[in-house]
Amino acid sequence: MGLGSTAKKIQGLSERAEQMYRQVQELQERIFHLEEEVDDTHDTVRRMDHQLTEQRALLLAIAEEQGLDGEEILAEVAIDDVDAANDAEPADGEEAAGDVDSEPADAVDSAESSDAAESTEPEA
Repeated sequence: MGLGSTAKKIQGLSERAEQMYRQVQELQERIFHLEEEVDDTHDTVRRMDHQLTEQRALLLAIAEEQGLDGEEILAEVAIDDVDAANDAEPADGEEAAGDVDSEPADAVDSAESSDAAESTEPEA
């Protein structure tokens, strides 16, 4: 009886180990696919960022050709965005104030980073 009981326990452990091994392999496969998706998404974002930088440069060049100051227009839009965000601010201003502060900085940072990006060559 002792041997039969031990054999059953070993068989049960073996089956659980095989099940866990399959689960680990499935998880590894899922992680691998997720890594591929993250890489693809990263590449897509980089391409879109590069295209956006090119489009911004093109629009600024067209604005300059038309006698307009593109940077001034962008600054006015950023100010209008801040004003609109302040107007839409709820009565509990603490939470919304944090959101408002980040928006203008993002707009300015975006304008500055795209200026810097214009001077770099595009990646393949």
